[in-house]
Parts: sequence; C-alpha cells; structure tokens
Amino acid sequence: MSRPLVITDCDEVLLHMVRHFRDWLDTEHDVDFALEGNPFLQSMRRRGSDETMSEEQVWNLLGSFFDTEMGRQTAIPDAVEAIAELQREADVVVLTNLQDHRQMDRTRQLADLGIEATVYTNQGPKGAALSRIVADHAPSRALFIDDIAVHHRSASEVVPHVHRLHFCGEPAIAPHVNCAFEAGHAHARIDNWAEALPWVLGTLHGDE
Repeated sequence: MSRPLVITDCDEVLLHMVRHFRDWLDTEHDVDFALEGNPFLQSMRRRGSDETMSEEQVWNLLGSFFDTEMGRQTAIPDAVEAIAELQREADVVVLTNLQDHRQMDRTRQLADLGIEATVYTNQGPKGAALSRIVADHAPSRALFIDDIAVHHRSASEVVPHVHRLHFCGEPAIAPHVNCAFEAGHAHARIDNWAEALPWVLGTLHGDE
C-alpha cells in the first residue's frame, strides 16, 4: 500500500526568508523593506526616495539573494523536527518557486539544516506541478502546505482532492497575506508547527 504524501513549500514554511532578505537589502543595498502589505511589490524603497521600486528591480534583487545569500536563511521554529516526524508517517517532498538551476542549492541548503527531502522547482502557480508530483507518487492521501494564497487557489482548481494547509511562519508578514482558508481554497490556516503538525498528522490518517 502506498504511503501518504506531504508536498510542502520552503520559504516561510520551512525556512525564514523575508527577514533575512530585509536585512540584506538594508546592509548591502540601502533599501528599506517594510514587511507589510504585498511584501515584494509594495514595501521596498531605496533609502532617501519615496518611489516604490519597479517589479523588475525587486525580482532582480530577489534573484541575487538566492544566488549568494541562501546561507543566511534559518529554520522556522519546530520545522526540522516536524518534518522528521512526518517522514515517519509519510513521504515528504518540497515544491519551491525557484528557477530550476537553483534546485541543487535548495536541496543542499535544506540538508545542511537537517531536512533531507526531494526538491522540485517551479515557476508560477503550483497546481500543475502538484498534479504531476501526485501522479508520480500515487499516494494513499496527499497534503499540500504553502504560505501563498494563489498557490492554494491553483491547487484547489487542479487537484481538489489534495488537502491544503495555508501556513505562513513569518510573524511579520502573516497578518498581511491573503488567507486561502477564508477564501475557501485551503482546508485550514495554521501559522506555527506546534499546532500544524497534529493537524497534518490527523489529516494524513483521515481524522480531519
């Protein structure tokens, strides 16, 4: 009999990202990042300027961060222990929205922090990638964890049978992100692993 499958995002679910991105922008690029509203497209300004940075500038900076600064990232509290516990009950893979050439870097980064898992890269909404992963694994039950509401909406449209947990482990941005549970695209919204782990285990065993 096949095992259950957990497909989890990385940034703000397993690893802190925006807090380290903010500190890097501050010290290396004289950019203020307010961590409120839409965190990437509304909250960055070059110091001394009132103009919001362009989308192209923001994505260039984000790419540079992942090229050189992934070593700054630290684990979300209890994430490493939660994944280890889940791996006793299920297969766990990571689906991260990074360009494909960063797949090995992300795999090594997670392994260095104690998370050994297959990493899939993706660009754009995650529903299609989820569909392929679930088809490849043919699990008894599947569960998807992500911090971004648009990915839950995509998952609900493409693979509606996959259970979905909206999880944002960064307290500075969690109150500002659109809630997929409130929108009807996720089965739950939990932002810490102490509470999320029992819910995930219960869902994998059919209790939720």
